[in-house]
Amino acid sequence: MRLEQTAALAQASDTKVLLYVLDGLGGLPREPGGPTELEAASTPNLDELALAGTCGLHHPVAAGVTPGSGPGHLALFGFDPLTYEAGRGVLEALGIEFPLEPGDIAVRANFCTLDADGNIADRRAGRIPTEEAAPLAEMLDEIWIEGASCFVRHIKEHRFVLVLRPEAASGAAVDDTDPGRTGEPPLRPWPRDEDSEPTAWLLDTWLEQVRDRLSGEARANMALLRGVSSRPRWPSFEDAFGMRAAAAAAYPMYRGAATLLGMDAAIVEDGAAPLVPAYRDRFDAYDFFFLHFKSPDKAGEDGDFDRKVAAIEEADAIVPELLEIGPDVVVVTGDHATPSTLESHSWHPVPFLIHGGAAQGDPATSFGEGACLQGAHGIIRGCDVMRLATARAGRLAKFGA
Repeated sequence: MRLEQTAALAQASDTKVLLYVLDGLGGLPREPGGPTELEAASTPNLDELALAGTCGLHHPVAAGVTPGSGPGHLALFGFDPLTYEAGRGVLEALGIEFPLEPGDIAVRANFCTLDADGNIADRRAGRIPTEEAAPLAEMLDEIWIEGASCFVRHIKEHRFVLVLRPEAASGAAVDDTDPGRTGEPPLRPWPRDEDSEPTAWLLDTWLEQVRDRLSGEARANMALLRGVSSRPRWPSFEDAFGMRAAAAAAYPMYRGAATLLGMDAAIVEDGAAPLVPAYRDRFDAYDFFFLHFKSPDKAGEDGDFDRKVAAIEEADAIVPELLEIGPDVVVVTGDHATPSTLESHSWHPVPFLIHGGAAQGDPATSFGEGACLQGAHGIIRGCDVMRLATARAGRLAKFGA
């Protein structure tokens, strides 16, 4: 169903919907036949929600496609990522409240480590701490290149945002410079169409200066660029679903995804516990709330099975407090799978549960990949989850006569 068709069905209600996203929730067993990280975790509260609610698995983008965090979240917000594509650069820039102007080109960037041969030894520069990375980002903010103004804003640890403000209009269809692997040199920013050739030249020129300025650094001696993009013009979440929406996230990219759709995004400290007061304080003013918890994804990318289990247990612990605040419908899921055995995002389907509202029976008695496979919803696309939640909240009218 197209987004405009869903928007036509949206109807007023006093019900409230909570979307609780455990980033990178989906996983794989550490050994054949064993439990996934979610199944290994002690999650009595999430299991209780699954038992009383309905469950399933979702493909964030499509079967067999490994999603980035941006597409994964847009899908959970009900926006088909195959139709609504937003580059990560724009999401990061909006997440730190950078005042993007029409024509700006935003890029998600991070410091990396090159070896003596110019190959990538560490794509994240050893997750260089913020206090070391921030001064380097400030130094890069001083770079001047002909044909555009350049802005660099540090985010956290190895991550920063680059914004180009070209003097002449230019496209944003430029490939990433991060090959996604170590042992290889960074890629050149390659334009995918003629309109984007000026942007590719500007980025290439900027990177030459970055290499020179960082040449003396032991760890952060180069930068990788991803998600070259400009801000799209889309319907808001409220336009699509008729709900006033707010969000809380510690990391800018996720606040950016929410902001792009018109949600009121709040900054919180990292961890699960800070999400509770952020939700409680804003509960009365909004119909829909998105809470983001990053830790499971970070542990998965680090290949740490046990730490991911502990992160999921941390997420479970705040569920009773969230329920006490009074949402009518609760959705718990992830934006993609990040199996610790793979140390990366993967294409595997992600468990989800929906609790509250009018629901049919469901054979799932716990929250995990195996149990959710037996759930009433089966395996669906991620962009269908929000429509199921709004229907359960009584916010979708009948389709047709």
